[in-house]
Amino acid sequence: MGEILVFLEQREGQLKQSSFEAMGAGRRLAEKVGSTSGGLNAILIGNNIKNLAETVSRYGAQKVLLADHPSLQKYNNRLYTHILAREAQKRETIAVLFSATAMGRDMAPRLAARLGGPLLTECISLNIADGFLEATRLVYAGRLVATVKSTVSKFQVATLRPNIFTPAQPVSRGVLQYAPAEVEILDVSTVPTEPFTVLKDIIYTTGVGARCNVPLPDIAEARVVVAGGRGMGGAEYFKILEELADLLGGVVGASRAAVDAGWKPQDLQVGLTGKTIAPELYIACGISGSAQHLAGIITARHIVAINKDPEAPIFSVADLGLVGDLFEIVPELIKRLRTAGNRK
Repeated sequence: MGEILVFLEQREGQLKQSSFEAMGAGRRLAEKVGSTSGGLNAILIGNNIKNLAETVSRYGAQKVLLADHPSLQKYNNRLYTHILAREAQKRETIAVLFSATAMGRDMAPRLAARLGGPLLTECISLNIADGFLEATRLVYAGRLVATVKSTVSKFQVATLRPNIFTPAQPVSRGVLQYAPAEVEILDVSTVPTEPFTVLKDIIYTTGVGARCNVPLPDIAEARVVVAGGRGMGGAEYFKILEELADLLGGVVGASRAAVDAGWKPQDLQVGLTGKTIAPELYIACGISGSAQHLAGIITARHIVAINKDPEAPIFSVADLGLVGDLFEIVPELIKRLRTAGNRK
């Protein structure tokens, strides 16, 4: 039996939190497979990231595979998939795990097609039995949870929804089975030098206030999301949501109605027609809660809804509902958060 391989995503030399979640899931699968397998490997791709490989070596992998080259500085699906496919085939990999980020969603189906293996997407739980992956995922706009199982025990590819899985933690050097991993430098001399596509630039959303000009996480990976809907009344009024999100260390999102009105860009849209999210805290301001929107937030751990209409569907899924004018409630929340912060 082969190995489990986890792709660890990094941006600008920083590992994404969702990578540690994928690592945690991979470690639990490796423990269930047992000593008959080749264990757990992690793979890092980029440029000048040797320090990240040394960091990852403390998180329970047997090997950290490092593809480090200037041509890999920016993400390119052809180059990255080429490296992943080569390593998976070389090691007869059982499963390859990605976080369901923009990069993971782009690469996972390409890799599955290249390897001829099955693809399990947007998993909210993951298990393995007799070498076959078994996962649960939301279907029918989040109304049902489906259990899906692979019928092939080789080259299984899975994407894991961010903020769902428990992140891996550093392990003690004294624990034999989790001794610091060996870092294996991969030969990238045969990587295609003329990619079909070239990534020119990545444009990040930046914060306000104390986080001015600081790149913010993608809304699908954020721990806190403060979203506005039709009830915001215009693009200029989203400023109060930005202040609230800044105080909470979160990001701003929008409903489809707000995006269609041109108040916020489509990449901040929450819902089935935008992005499905699973933050620790979701605050919906002036959002009535269509079925498509509710399906996009169903895995949020805590939902707070602020709306004038006590019959708004959003209240049916909210852990805390505030009926009232958001332009009175949100400024009061901001005021109290600032006061609490000043007391520390």
